[in-house]
Amino acid sequence: MKAGYSLTQIGLHWLVALLVPVQYLTGGSIERTHHAVHMGMTPSHWDVVQHHLHNYAGMAIGLLMGIRLALRIIQPPQTRPSGTWAGRVAAVLHHAFYAAIIAQACMGFVASYFWFGIAQYHVVGSRIILGMVALHLAAAAWHTLIARDETVDRMVFPRRKRSAQEL
Repeated sequence: MKAGYSLTQIGLHWLVALLVPVQYLTGGSIERTHHAVHMGMTPSHWDVVQHHLHNYAGMAIGLLMGIRLALRIIQPPQTRPSGTWAGRVAAVLHHAFYAAIIAQACMGFVASYFWFGIAQYHVVGSRIILGMVALHLAAAAWHTLIARDETVDRMVFPRRKRSAQEL
């Protein structure tokens, strides 16, 4: 099996992967609650719950991605650098994920607590991230179904400790 990621890195990846869809499912509540308030109406209880869930899950994602980035710097994945165009695209996409998701969390925080004017950029960011997720899923499917390599296994099975024989 290819060397890959630590159990902590894998856990953080899948936790973020579970929280990101929550953001897309609850994002509409933001507009509904703000619209109701501006119209002098009381927003529905469920919209308020979703609004809070969206805000706090977004902050959690930002924190988790910050931890992932720190771990990636301190404890890089054990992967062989690929000089192919696909390897370079994968590296760029992974770095772009860190930048886009952390920036998205920051913009959401600013929109919620300081300046709502940034919300339009937050919406654009969500669409960019959605496209990146689609590309990421397509690449994972390609590696699993077409290339039939162990690329996806690296994010499912933690890297094993090197034995004295392998050193």
